[in-house]
Amino acid sequence: MRALYTAATGMAAQEMNVQVISNNIANMRTTGFKRQQVHFQDLLYQDLRRTGSGTSEQGTRAPSGVEIGTGVKTVSTARAMSQGSITPTEKEFDIAIRGEGFFRIQMPDGRTAYTRDGGFDLDSEGQIVTKDGYLVDPGIQIPAGARSVSISNQGGVQVIVGNEAEPQEVGRLQLARFINKTGLESIGDNLFLESAASGAAIEGQPGEEGFGSLQQGFLEEANVNAVTEISSLIAAQRAYEMNSKVISAADQMLTAANQMFRG
Repeated sequence: MRALYTAATGMAAQEMNVQVISNNIANMRTTGFKRQQVHFQDLLYQDLRRTGSGTSEQGTRAPSGVEIGTGVKTVSTARAMSQGSITPTEKEFDIAIRGEGFFRIQMPDGRTAYTRDGGFDLDSEGQIVTKDGYLVDPGIQIPAGARSVSISNQGGVQVIVGNEAEPQEVGRLQLARFINKTGLESIGDNLFLESAASGAAIEGQPGEEGFGSLQQGFLEEANVNAVTEISSLIAAQRAYEMNSKVISAADQMLTAANQMFRG
């Protein structure tokens, strides 16, 4: 009976949906996290009677046909790249992006990754790095003895060293944006990689046209809404239960049919 297999695809699809929702909820407090949403498509149809097929020798045609669907499939788990809430941290190397753009991160293997997580620190050489010690590109080194570090909205990093009265600029943070940012490849650790779907990175300075500005002492929270995720979870659970009931009903119908043949 087709209904068994069709309902099975529905259960598998909702299981995937619950996995994505659970990952969103698990990352509610992950800096710069972007929630995912599952998208589905229906599977191929079996035509028992094609729409527009001839119904007589006089040329009349059926205005509608008989199509039997075979289920559902998962086609994407796209990320919603909307802005998360900006919250203060009072840490001088915490930087939030307000608007478009990603920080560029130099990976140990030479690849360039991208992130919205601006929770940075200094390494033993005074370079600005991620929590995992990956260098923020372009590399900016804070001089030893710097008693004040300020980062402007346009990415300029200025320090006051020792007894100097005037600040000196030691570098400028840059951003990258993409034509299709939802096409970035997630690799964990709050990092993304450029892909064929995202297009090549477009680099620029914070505050320029098309790029967001920076805020020192702030971080961007995940764009996960707890109420929305719980509602989606309940809907997925109900859909899963309905598909399981279809399988149970189909099984009962097959059992009744077998009993009739045996009788």
